[in-house]
Amino acid sequence: MNRTHDEGRPDGPDDEDASRSVPETDAAPADSPIRTDGGESPADDDREAASTDEELSEEEAQEMLEGIDRKRTLSGWAAILTSLVAISFSVFQSWLAARGFEFGATIPLVGEVSLGSLQLLQVNSIHVAFALVLAFVLFPATTGHGRFAAALSRVVPTLASNLGEDHPVTRGAAGIRRFVRWLAIDPERERVTPLDLLFIVLAVATAAYMVFEWSEIQRLRVFGLEAGRTVAEYLGAPFVSVSETLGPLGFLADAVVAAIGVLPFTDVSYPFFLGAVGVLLVLEATRRSLGFYLMVIVASFIVYARFGYLISPSMPLVGVLSIPEGSWANIIQNLWYNTENGVFGIPVTVSVQFIYIFILFGAFLEMSGAGQWFIDLAYAATGTRKGGPAKASILASGFMGTISGSSIANTVTTGAFTIPLMKRSGYRSEFAGAVEASASSGGQILPPVMGAAAFLMIEFIGVPFSDIIIAAAIPAVVFFFGVWVMVHLEATRAGIGGLDRSEVVDLGKHLVSGWFYLIPLVLLMYYLLVERLTVARSAWFTLIAIMALLSVVAAYSERTRVPLLGAIAAAFVAQLGSYVTTGVGVIDAVTGGSGEPLGATAALFAAAGDLGVIAIFVSLVVMLVRPALDSPLLEFDDAVDEAADNIANAVSRPSLSDLNVFRYVTFIGKSMDSGARTSTEVVVAVAAAGIIPGVVSATGLGPNLTALIKAVAGGSIVLLLLFTAIASIILGMGMPTTVTYIILVSLLGPAIAQSSDIPLLAAHLFILYFGVIADITPPVAVAAYAASGIARSNPFRTGTKAFSLSLNKAIVPFAFALTPGILLLRGQGEAAAVITFADVAEIGYFVPEVVIPVAGVFVGVIGLGATVIGYLYSRVSQTERALFALSAFLLMAPMLLLNAAFDLGSFLGLVGNVPDTVAVDLAMRAVGGALFGALAIKNRRETREKAAPTPPEQVEPTD
Repeated sequence: MNRTHDEGRPDGPDDEDASRSVPETDAAPADSPIRTDGGESPADDDREAASTDEELSEEEAQEMLEGIDRKRTLSGWAAILTSLVAISFSVFQSWLAARGFEFGATIPLVGEVSLGSLQLLQVNSIHVAFALVLAFVLFPATTGHGRFAAALSRVVPTLASNLGEDHPVTRGAAGIRRFVRWLAIDPERERVTPLDLLFIVLAVATAAYMVFEWSEIQRLRVFGLEAGRTVAEYLGAPFVSVSETLGPLGFLADAVVAAIGVLPFTDVSYPFFLGAVGVLLVLEATRRSLGFYLMVIVASFIVYARFGYLISPSMPLVGVLSIPEGSWANIIQNLWYNTENGVFGIPVTVSVQFIYIFILFGAFLEMSGAGQWFIDLAYAATGTRKGGPAKASILASGFMGTISGSSIANTVTTGAFTIPLMKRSGYRSEFAGAVEASASSGGQILPPVMGAAAFLMIEFIGVPFSDIIIAAAIPAVVFFFGVWVMVHLEATRAGIGGLDRSEVVDLGKHLVSGWFYLIPLVLLMYYLLVERLTVARSAWFTLIAIMALLSVVAAYSERTRVPLLGAIAAAFVAQLGSYVTTGVGVIDAVTGGSGEPLGATAALFAAAGDLGVIAIFVSLVVMLVRPALDSPLLEFDDAVDEAADNIANAVSRPSLSDLNVFRYVTFIGKSMDSGARTSTEVVVAVAAAGIIPGVVSATGLGPNLTALIKAVAGGSIVLLLLFTAIASIILGMGMPTTVTYIILVSLLGPAIAQSSDIPLLAAHLFILYFGVIADITPPVAVAAYAASGIARSNPFRTGTKAFSLSLNKAIVPFAFALTPGILLLRGQGEAAAVITFADVAEIGYFVPEVVIPVAGVFVGVIGLGATVIGYLYSRVSQTERALFALSAFLLMAPMLLLNAAFDLGSFLGLVGNVPDTVAVDLAMRAVGGALFGALAIKNRRETREKAAPTPPEQVEPTD
């Protein structure tokens, strides 16, 4: 009996006999062959209709994402003010990326205007304050639906039943309940509460103190926080000055000063008060946006910093955790007024310099319409092949990973489109959701953008981002290739075809219509790998390129292309000529500016740097001159068009949304708004996670913890890596990968570096990989559970299947940790570096230590696919699956098996040290290759032997 691969089909080939016992009334009729061209048999019409009904609209997908993120849906003035704050955040960060910490510019006809400069601590504090404000606006303190709130909600009914509704105690409790609900509870996630406003004021106050009281902060670094002015002195000083100038009305200001004097904490140092409040605000923002458990973890480290001295050094095992006694003032000073550690330490500095601008880059790319274009590109390239929808899902998720660094957001945005198509083509619901979740989780390890944790590596290990891109490239390709292999084997086993040609766009026409979406990615790679610019400058130039490209696209049509392109070319030539003759641009030259004339080459590069601004200016002029322009290539994201419609309707000018210039300006604003909202959780995460390395450093815990970990591992690198992997998965369950990375690098990074010759970059990528795996590892597989919501599948089974599809992502880190050639690294420990052309030319090194291990990993994932799916050319028995698994390990990570065997032998006193030679590595890979080849040939032969001639009168369904 032939049946489609729906939810009822068993997972493994060994269950096929059970499937045959299912009555035909529950399946496709026996005479209905499985279609492989994407078409449906007549009997499947109802199933297709049912599947179509399950497809999520974009609005439903957005609602699901907001439900997972627990964000508010604001309207009216609250929504407008939130967008203004978000856009201001993006403008501030864009200025930092373009001009640095100096806030000044040369204005034509005015001259140089300078607002001063900021120090790193001040910039970091503003950065975090923006995130805190948005966090308190976007995430409610409570919806009143939690366990604690539910318990409190029973107090008034209980009092009413026992004392009566009119009893003073009952009425008082009811009044308190009304006040608390007004103060903090937001059950519908649609209003900003008074408690939120209080927290916002306090967050702004912390940043304002950093900016306007810098001289006092510098003095406090020497004398301590206790030397600062008290709360009463600081808050009362402005009113004292007012009192002196008001004359007879000065008593009003005196009354305010007197009121301040009786407030709590008036004798406490104001910088200490603000620092303590700031840390508590970070913890509260963490609870709201990232969850209660992360807040508890971070808070426990703060408590440990104060009371860890109570641990006796003589206690067995945990005695190494004993620390000197510290005061709250010293703890707050280290956590809040420090750029080396604490809230404003390295993680936030990296966010300021690198992470935010790349998130903004992704937001611009997404709002430009690139997301849907990449999805359509993936389906155009692979949709009609065997198992095409699933393969297209892998490509689309990889493309979207360049735009979105979030596994959940990637899963929901692409899965809303890809998962229903996979189900319609015949994949089980669990398998369809697992494919999307698995592929989406790879976005954080896929160059060139990767996730936020990749940027933290720049500061933690001091390597250029270009080296991280190069090192991460092969493992990322191996991961996506491995998922692709498993999808192909599943499609072959189940006879799943692809989509009909009419259901996908033509690849050639699609590339012609949106080729410009690829330019920003190419430019980014050029700036990073060829020009070797800093990460921030590369992202900023690419951001300008996106805005310039979209402005040209918005102004381009058959009627405007000649004047548009001609004007851009003319302006470029004029700018070039101005640099050659005067040394400055055209505008500066016209307004009287001058400089040293530049040579032809220098002038060409200077003018090329201005090309983006020229293109934007000329395009805006063209759009203003021709307001009713019809641009055939312009396809902004639906969110941009929706925002344009809303703004136009709000100002009672609906026709504005039809104007390209208005839509383009809306695109800029919406991109900045979206980038800030996306960054909020990341900034809060790095601010909170920065507390942990701050405590480790300030208390001197680091060396003791390293010694403890090394003692537990007993000198075994395999055990140390296993501890790290397990800790990454456990800690990363429901927690952002960035936070997991920061915590584990602080706690386990030194132990790995001191206990082995593993390159630092390999060790950090190892932690990153397992932090990403946590998103698809049950029981808290957040990305897989998001996919199961779209697929209407069992969440736990979807998570289990997603983990099995990503199994190579769990093996490859062990492979590159012990064989750094897979990362294109040469050397050991801190001396390891990315290989050069000289290393490639050294055949004796390059072939055995790079080419063969990389080839072994690629072949190994095929063996792993046969193990997981249970199919290669035909069914694979349980014994053969075990042998395929062994061949996969020998091909991918032979040194892992060798080290594990020698660790066990050493523990039993049977063997000595591991023979760490290239020859042993190659020999084990050769054995694995031979085993894989023998199994593959045997499986292929069995397929041919089972293929009996088909009688002329019978027709087999296509496979």
